[in-house]
Amino acid sequence: MKKIIFLTAAICLFSFAAFAQKADFSGTWTLDVAKSKLGERARIESMTMTVAQTDKDIRVDTKTVRAARPEGVPGGMGGGGGFGRGGGFGNGDAAATYTLDGKETKIEQESPMGKIPVTLTAKLDGGKLNLASSRKLSGPNGEMTAETKEAWSLSEDGKTLTVVRDQTTPRGTNTSTMVFVKK
Repeated sequence: MKKIIFLTAAICLFSFAAFAQKADFSGTWTLDVAKSKLGERARIESMTMTVAQTDKDIRVDTKTVRAARPEGVPGGMGGGGGFGRGGGFGNGDAAATYTLDGKETKIEQESPMGKIPVTLTAKLDGGKLNLASSRKLSGPNGEMTAETKEAWSLSEDGKTLTVVRDQTTPRGTNTSTMVFVKK
């Protein structure tokens, strides 16, 4: 009887330890454009994310190559364009370091219009990562705000990263599902 109780306790302890482990999103990730559901204005040809994660923070460095805008399609923000994290105001190069405790981090990012204040938050929730960023920009049409919320999840084998991204700009909200493969 003691052996059964000990064995049951050991199994419960190991199960709890495995469940309590937080996902590690570190690595170099390449967007699988064919498996992703991108907004029609995204025009993404390729995207690579380099992620470095510690117990306290996560750094995300994004490089995006976009197709040329089709003739007659207006430029500007939104819809997977250049205003959210990873959009990078044009070419899509962006880097940001988030703390994993849910507290806000304030940074500035370069843009064609100068430095833009950005507020970042991140929270690990077991095996999922929730990222949020908010940007405020003053332009000829007044102050504009863009917010991006992302929910990251890993496949069981850790080789596929799915990012569900909601971008809200003055043009509305655009939702994309991006599927990345680990290099």
